[in-house]
Order: sequence, then structure tokens, then C-alpha cells
Amino acid sequence: MKPERISTCTYPMRSEPAAEALAAMGKAGFKKVDLWGNVPHLSADPAKCDHAALEAAAKAAGVRIANLGTYCGGDFASESADARAKALAEMKATIDLAVRFGARSIRVRPGTGEDPAIIPRIAPLFKESAAYAAERGVYLGMENHGGSLAGNVEAAVQLCEAVASKYFGVLYEPCNLSHARVDYKAAFEAFKPWIVHIHVKDGRWAGDKFQPTHLGEGEIDYPWIVGKMEAMGYRGDYALEYEICDIEPLESALPRWLGYFRTL
Repeated sequence: MKPERISTCTYPMRSEPAAEALAAMGKAGFKKVDLWGNVPHLSADPAKCDHAALEAAAKAAGVRIANLGTYCGGDFASESADARAKALAEMKATIDLAVRFGARSIRVRPGTGEDPAIIPRIAPLFKESAAYAAERGVYLGMENHGGSLAGNVEAAVQLCEAVASKYFGVLYEPCNLSHARVDYKAAFEAFKPWIVHIHVKDGRWAGDKFQPTHLGEGEIDYPWIVGKMEAMGYRGDYALEYEICDIEPLESALPRWLGYFRTL
């Protein structure tokens, strides 16, 4: 795995202007970022986000926007035809932004809630979205976490099979799975044909409480994960997601995370 395939998420600086977040990530040693998909970092609506200014800020920071951490697709589960149509337009506009920025992928939201009963409603819209994305070389990945259909391994695979596109799949997040007491290694095997992106953080269970940790200090076996990802032919980025600013400031800790992950 080449070091240039390591990126980092701007999420921990989500309350700061995009330019400040991008500059901080560049200063920490990163050349790529996983841009959080809400204001003040991003919106597909040009009235809410100056896309040219965002491009200029990334260039000034010396980073490339490699993934858009958006939430497109939530309203695919709506009973309103108008809401579904609006959500599809937003999805396509976001895919177009990914092309403009040179991003390989975007994060999508598989409807709302965890009930697999919504799959017949959302699958056709994701199928259309995936076809649009495939024409433009952009991958769509739903992040596995609680409160989402993607947090249910079986349901996520069912949706992937219904969409049946290599441009639609799972944003694999092993720490989220561990936090939900899901075997992240078993989940990897189930998700393997559909993994399009990955977020990297760490943590461990201490009794009945899950504790976020620095990378390499938790229970997530990243040497195993990187080996498996590379063996299956994954050629995307590994996005380090620093979420423990209460433990140590990002400015001092994130460069160490980068150094640790480079050893893998």
C-alpha cells in the first residue's frame, strides 16, 4: 500500500471553515482529504458553498479532495415522490462535484433507519445513481454504523446485491462495527465484494463501555485489514478519521497517526 493512498477526514473540524480544515490537514502531512459533506465544508448547492473557493482552498493547502463525506440518498426512502426526485437530483449533483474535484468516491446514506423493508423502495434509485456514477468513474459507499441500514451486515449486502453495480457498495468502517459489537472481520468477508472505501480509527471495549483510542492502541487489527484489503485488489484510499480531540489535539496527534499507518 503506497503512502500516497492515505487520506484524512475533515470531520473533526466540522465547526470550522473549510479552508481552515484543509490547511490543518495539509500541515499535518496529508496530501488527500475526505471532505465532510455538510456546511461549512461542503454543499452541492452553490448558494450554500462556493465550489471555486473550495478548490482554491484545497490548492493553497496542498491537498486533494479524494472523497466527499456526504449524506445523499436519505430521502430515497421517503413516501413523497417529490422528495425522492429532489434526492436523486442532489445525488447526481454531488457525483458531478466529485468529478469536478477529482474525488474517487462519495459517501451515501441508504435511506433512513435500519429496517430492511425499505430496500425495494431505495434500490431502484441507487441503481440509477450507480449507473450515473459509473459513467463518471465515481464510487458510492454507504458507511456501516448504527442508525443506518448499512449497520446491518445482512441488509447492507442485500441492498448491494439489489443494486448490482461495482460502483455502489460499502464504506467499510471496522471501528464502527466493533463499537456495535459486530465482528468486523466476519463483516469484512461479507462486505468484501462490495467495499469501495474505508475509514480508519481505533477503540476497545473496557467492560460495558467502548473507549475510542489512538490508532494502534485499540482492538482493531489494521495489519490484518490492510493485508485483506490489498489482497482483494482494493486500490482506493485509507481515510484516517480522527475523532478524539478531547484526548489530544488533532495538530499533535494526527501526524503520529499518519506515521503509524505508513508503517502498514
